[in-house]
Amino acid sequence: MTQFVLVAGAWLGAWAWRDVEPDLRAAGHGVHPLTLSGLADRQGTAAGQQTHVQDIVDEVERLGLHDVVLVGHSYSGIPVGQAAERIGDRLAHVVLVDSDVPADGESFLSGWPDGRTGVEAAIAANGGLWPPPTAADCADQGLGDEQIARLLGGATPHPGATLTEPATLARPLGLLPATYVKCLLDGPEPNPAVAELLTSERWKLVTLDTGHWPMFSQPRELARILLDATGRGV
Repeated sequence: MTQFVLVAGAWLGAWAWRDVEPDLRAAGHGVHPLTLSGLADRQGTAAGQQTHVQDIVDEVERLGLHDVVLVGHSYSGIPVGQAAERIGDRLAHVVLVDSDVPADGESFLSGWPDGRTGVEAAIAANGGLWPPPTAADCADQGLGDEQIARLLGGATPHPGATLTEPATLARPLGLLPATYVKCLLDGPEPNPAVAELLTSERWKLVTLDTGHWPMFSQPRELARILLDATGRGV
């Protein structure tokens, strides 16, 4: 039995995977959606990026999981990529869904040279928290009105320190067994850091014809990719 640990991106919590979970469970696998510190039902908890890495490692160890597929969406690709190397032989595969990737000594905002100033200003103006997205941010992402309402209704401010704290990697990320899911409405090509990782024989690219939040817009298609990526589909 594969154990899927699902980690959604900025502003989201375990609740975001609701429509993805049933197909994974129906295929006979364990499913463990995780809310990171400072988000959703864990709001008010101080958190930096390394807190989020430890959240993931602690969940795997607390539940005694083996044959683990770590799934990171958007921002959460950064802590998931670090946690993957720290859980050792418990790891079976990593799936990164339209996500950022960690680089040793670099932060989330290091990969946002054009938007960094605006994000830092928003964090400073909102008590150290990155404000949730707006309806305008969800436009042209393959989402219906009901899906946008659910995404925005559940979104909570994101701890700003997680975006500025640097990642720590002990070995090259390209050594991990990984699948990268590129959501085409959010841009047709992976960013340069991901493109370089995809030159590794251990990394595979899969595309999904939807926007940045496929757990809302195409949950069943995403679930199938997660199953196929690990060779465990039924």
